[in-house]
Amino acid sequence: MIAGRLRFETSHATEFVDVTKLVREEVRRSGLRTGRVHLQSLHTTVGLAINENEPLLLRDFQKLLERLAPGDVGYEHDDFARRYEISIDEPVNGHAHCRQLLLTGFATLLVEEGKLVLGRWQSVFAVELDGPRHRELALQLDGEFAPLSPAGRGFRGVRRELAPPGPAPQGGSPPSDSGAWVGTESELIELELARQLRVDPEPVAAPMRRLMEAGGKRLRPKLVQLTSQIGPRHDALRAASLAAAVELLHNATLVHDDYVDESTHRRGRPTVAAAEGAERAIAVGDYYFAKATRLIAEIGNTEVTSTMADALEAICAAQIDDVALRGAFPGDHDSYLRVVRGKTAALFAASCASGALLSDAPPEVVEALRRFGDLLGVAFQMADDMVDFSPSSGKPVGLDIRQRVLSLPLIYAAEDRSVGPEVRRLLAGSLGDEEVDRVTELVTASDALRRVGAEARGLVDAAVRELESIELDGLRPTLVGIARSAVDRTA
Repeated sequence: MIAGRLRFETSHATEFVDVTKLVREEVRRSGLRTGRVHLQSLHTTVGLAINENEPLLLRDFQKLLERLAPGDVGYEHDDFARRYEISIDEPVNGHAHCRQLLLTGFATLLVEEGKLVLGRWQSVFAVELDGPRHRELALQLDGEFAPLSPAGRGFRGVRRELAPPGPAPQGGSPPSDSGAWVGTESELIELELARQLRVDPEPVAAPMRRLMEAGGKRLRPKLVQLTSQIGPRHDALRAASLAAAVELLHNATLVHDDYVDESTHRRGRPTVAAAEGAERAIAVGDYYFAKATRLIAEIGNTEVTSTMADALEAICAAQIDDVALRGAFPGDHDSYLRVVRGKTAALFAASCASGALLSDAPPEVVEALRRFGDLLGVAFQMADDMVDFSPSSGKPVGLDIRQRVLSLPLIYAAEDRSVGPEVRRLLAGSLGDEEVDRVTELVTASDALRRVGAEARGLVDAAVRELESIELDGLRPTLVGIARSAVDRTA
């Protein structure tokens, strides 16, 4: 896949800019022979349309838009007294936003034998509704490409592909070209996340933006985008929308978790609860739970919606269990697995399954990927528990101990014949700095971390075996690489 931007300038409002030649030029430069061109407007006041490029007809279109959303009536969007942090030079453009709703922000065009497929009179228009402005369209091309020289290869001269993270499994084949994780795919996720946060009220968007900008592995959206390529109906833009919704959902759970756990830092920065207060943290988490759910429903695939709804129910139920079990801290292995399967693995499994469902993958493939995601999610959480004892985790060492969070290293250390009695005694009392430091020393000195690491790697092996019997269209090495790198980490 090749991705980039189409940049152009507009001269006035309600202007039909013919971008057909620009698109054709990028098809030619890319070497795309058979496939699709995906266009997405990066502005809420620029729409896309395919129609005849005839001046009288374009004037008819303009008059139609002006009648349906006139510029001289009142729009609540233009009542700046009711909106937060509005720039002094903000234009009055409620009519332009409403006109965009009458168009579309997306377009997919076919390419056959290296040529854009359009009817005799058809052109591709970017419809400026609030000009003059500098504008951009996101563009992706996928399909079969002709061999190109290195100098001429790809969109804007670059056709980027990244190898899957982590070493290839022993005896495995090298990553295939079609299955490699493509850099522009991850860029599309970031673009969609930024777009979604840009339209949200600033009081909730600003805290979420800070959390997003602090980093994160983006594993769940990557799994959505990868598995969305497996079935016969891969749509990169729909997959990006679903992937972004999943990441928003995940980060909403982090905001609530940090409040419940009284965490002060995440990813090396103050948590939303620490920076904004408990009430704001709850509101931010609730807002993005609701928004993510709406975005998923708007995709229009009932199986995807049901899958993600089941995951959200599991997450909330597991959070209740997690809090209830803290009275029996550090807990036991079975209780730990029950909580982890809900709090962490449910969203991993749903990410894998929903991406496959979006692409119309066969049921046996969807279920195998669901099991893969479940096992990967449990292994990931075990590795995360180990990271709590690493100085490079981005949070104070021993934070899980202080907050009495269920943790497999603590469970195994409490069972240890040598250090177990002292660990249990310390955990039963108040946990000040001295006690937390001592428990950390005992866990590190015991066999607990080795046991957890071995168990996590065993789960990853089981997850990889789930992929052996299904056709993954060359994506197996990438998924295997992601799974192995998820547990071989220190942060």
